[in-house]
Amino acid sequence: MDRALTDILVEYELAARTALPPAAFDYIAAGAGDELSLEESRAAWRRYRLRPRVLMGTGTPDLTTDILGTRLAMPLIVAPTAYHQVAHAEGEVETARGVSAAGGLMVVTTRATRVLEEIVAELTGQWWYQVYVVREHRITEGLVRRAAGLGATALVLTVDLPYVGFKRRGHVAPVSMEQHLVNFGSHLPPGASVEEITAGLDQDAAIGLDTIAWLHDISGLPVIVKGLLRADDAAACLDAGAAGVVVSNHGGRQLDRAIASAVALPEVVAAVEGRAPVLVDGGIVSGTDVFVALALGATATLVGRPILWGLAAAGASGVQRVLEGYHEELDHAMGLAGVAAIADLSRDLVV
Repeated sequence: MDRALTDILVEYELAARTALPPAAFDYIAAGAGDELSLEESRAAWRRYRLRPRVLMGTGTPDLTTDILGTRLAMPLIVAPTAYHQVAHAEGEVETARGVSAAGGLMVVTTRATRVLEEIVAELTGQWWYQVYVVREHRITEGLVRRAAGLGATALVLTVDLPYVGFKRRGHVAPVSMEQHLVNFGSHLPPGASVEEITAGLDQDAAIGLDTIAWLHDISGLPVIVKGLLRADDAAACLDAGAAGVVVSNHGGRQLDRAIASAVALPEVVAAVEGRAPVLVDGGIVSGTDVFVALALGATATLVGRPILWGLAAAGASGVQRVLEGYHEELDHAMGLAGVAAIADLSRDLVV
């Protein structure tokens, strides 16, 4: 490990600030409101300290893990983030190339700026599809069936965005209508006006727990619910048929002063009681952060902004380097903490 991942991410973020128009940079970097949740998301992981084991004869750590039938080289997934052409001209296609080169798993977003089929063509491994339920449910159904037909192995239903949270900067994505509609277009009713299209593609703020079963029924895929910060919500989602949950405050981009994922994770893990995978994202910027999350009970982690900084700074090779950096640092932390395999990470390792 020649350089700390945090140093690489700082370098990539600075490169992105130089290379991108201010509106594009702010769209990626911004948090909601006063950006308190954005700041605290990262700081919360850093408050934990490690209690390493010694003389365990661990040898080289095994970072592989299984989630819902998917074998991962490490317990880290590329989170769904919208509009990658804001960061790079090739958008999600270039991201997919980097993810494939690193042997990772990508969650492809509903609001991609490249055609879904083009993105999937660059993914050599399994992939998941992220779902925003829009007001016109027939459009969501069409997209979900399309993703399932292209080989998605799970759906990730994002539930913490009934509408976009207020931001002082980067509030509006700097994308064209053509980019916005690139995947929606073939599912729109013929002859619809711009106003009708815009209204139909807004988030449906009225969805409930029955959405989980609906998505499973139309796709045949397991549904993971993303955007939970409470134990009771996690339990309710599992009771409604969710195959897993993601603890997330949406990268601090939705409700400012929402608690950090690192704070919410232990209570969600306790409520789930091993019934399903618990994933987590938000402020995870090092392999040691991943170590802490797994020791607190997470099955795997997701990362979003770090991937976009790598994409903006160096395209597919930047995405690959970011993912490899997480792998190197997690391997390093596990080896020094006396942990032989992901399954051996436990709560007594952190305080």
